[in-house]
Amino acid sequence: MSQKITTEMQYKEKPFSILVTGATGFIGSRLISDLTANGYSVKGMSRRKISSTGNIKYVQADVFEPSELEDALSGVEIAYYLLHSMEGNKEEWKEFANREKIQAQNFLNAATKSGVKRIIYLGGLVNDSISLSPHMKSRKDVGEILASGTILVTELRASLIIGAQGGSYAMLRYLVERLPVMVCPSWVKSLAQPIAVDDVILYLRGCMEKPETTGKIFEIGGPEKVTYEQLMRIYAKYLRKKLLVLQIPFLTTRLSSYWVDLITPVKASLARPLIDSLVHDTVVTDDSITKIIPGSLKSVVESIDIATKEIRENPPDTPLKEERTGFKINQKLLMVSLIAMAFVGTTFYWLDDRTELSEPIWIFAGIIWYIGIIAAIFFVKNKTRLGYLIGGILSWITLAFWLFDNFYLLFNTTLIITQPNEVITIRNIIWVALSAVAVFASHNTFHKIIDYQFKGKPI
Repeated sequence: MSQKITTEMQYKEKPFSILVTGATGFIGSRLISDLTANGYSVKGMSRRKISSTGNIKYVQADVFEPSELEDALSGVEIAYYLLHSMEGNKEEWKEFANREKIQAQNFLNAATKSGVKRIIYLGGLVNDSISLSPHMKSRKDVGEILASGTILVTELRASLIIGAQGGSYAMLRYLVERLPVMVCPSWVKSLAQPIAVDDVILYLRGCMEKPETTGKIFEIGGPEKVTYEQLMRIYAKYLRKKLLVLQIPFLTTRLSSYWVDLITPVKASLARPLIDSLVHDTVVTDDSITKIIPGSLKSVVESIDIATKEIRENPPDTPLKEERTGFKINQKLLMVSLIAMAFVGTTFYWLDDRTELSEPIWIFAGIIWYIGIIAAIFFVKNKTRLGYLIGGILSWITLAFWLFDNFYLLFNTTLIITQPNEVITIRNIIWVALSAVAVFASHNTFHKIIDYQFKGKPI
């Protein structure tokens, strides 16, 4: 007990000797709040300039600029390493593993020059006996790089973390809330030990306050072992919603990440490494940290409840880009135009007298078109990029069809079926206008949705 008090007082009496990287991130921002609430004065490192407060000194530094790192680490004795390079554009994501290695080496070099005594690193729970995904291998490699120097490193390897604004929670929440039927690959059967973000923060602070954690690797997870499918069902039950899960073995992690990107605000660049980490079981095999840092770990339901209430009460601020046409206007335009297209489409069966439309091929095409329209309306109503994508593709196809049907007006010949009468020609012109509006609106909403919605924040 006296050792703990000595350790706490040591860093409380040395203001700003603790550095938290990724200060504005999911974990970093919470850790800073927790440390300051417990009487510590800390430095928070970020790539952007942030105004300091009484017990938080924000320093601006880029991990790829060694001189900036050395300045940020000046006077620091304990550094929390909470950095990753998973998000970004497609080209950046392809190089994320190399970027993470460079970041870790730069940080280690700067920390060594600055006289840092300890590094506490939060990585991912990995199984060394299996072939790791690129994401999980990179997490492991970063830990090895940080530990390769003379600075003592404590590494926490966490299973799936549940918390408001976290990527895993956002992916879970949006998939369950938006889809009554879930089409999933085999990785939904992998076991995990979801842990509440507050418990992760408890362990991070505890590692600093407990000298016996120095130079060791610990696995952390919640009290329950569940598959991702069970996790989705637990969340569905929490929402009092029914959920049907269909498993498709051949759905790869890459295809899954694109599906998540189109359904949720989680970009494919982040969804893919998150899904990669779910391919294999991520369960704790050594819980020795619970004896060093005891505490009552939150259950899955408790974790979900806390995260859901927090995101509802305090949705994250998302900077919006300037635009000429509003998202909500385009949203309404697309919904109205899709519904109008569906209604006008019925005239094929009660107004259009051309006999070819009764042939099986055209009836089948009509059924597929209506299924697409219904799917587009459903997903657009739920504000997913998939809805805007389907709506846009259908609108282009419909626009082309109706233009070809009126081809005779300019070239005195038909391209699809027999020439329509004057009433049908007028109807086609109306359809052209409706589909053009839908094309315009779907394009705008598809590209603007990311600006309006991010990691759990509803529109």
